[in-house]
This record gives sequence, C-alpha cells and structure tokens, in this order.
Amino acid sequence: MATSLAAAAARRLSAHSRNPTFGRSADAARFSQRRGFAGAADHHGPPKVNIWEDPMSPSKWKEEHFVIASLTGWGIIIFGGYKMFSGGKKDKKEEALAEASH
Repeated sequence: MATSLAAAAARRLSAHSRNPTFGRSADAARFSQRRGFAGAADHHGPPKVNIWEDPMSPSKWKEEHFVIASLTGWGIIIFGGYKMFSGGKKDKKEEALAEASH
C-alpha cells in the first residue's frame, strides 16, 4: 500500500514538473478554451426583411424567401410554356360537337 501511495505521489510530482505553470490562476487563462467564432452572429450590411414587408426590393429579402419566390416563378414559367405549346386539354364533347356541325 505504501508503494502505491509513493507511486501516486511520484506521478503527481512529475506532472507538476512537466508543467510549471499548473495551478497558477494568472497562467490558467492560457489553458482555457477560447471561443473562436463568437462574432459570427454579427450582421454585415443591411438587415434582411420578409418578402411581404418590402415586396418590390428582392435584394433586401431573406435568402429563404428569395429562393421560394424564384422557384415559384420558374415553375409558373415552365408550366405556362408547357400549356401554351401543348395546346391544352380539349374536351371530346367539344370536338364531337364541332365535327357534327360541319
């Protein structure tokens, strides 16, 4: 038992000898963790607004709102083009009536 206590004391002493500043409160700040990206929440530039607050200024919109508006616009353009070039859907009844009148 005495040998294990002596061995533990020797380990503590060697740990302190490797790090001479261990235990000093003035030097303890060097070993504390630093917050590397603490200022990441600071805004750079004008604040972003919701799309309904300023609908005529897309440069001021939040990124999420700009993406939704852009995708909606492209969807309308593509669907409108499809409907325009495909001729739309014609009812069979209208075609039958048009043929019968001729």
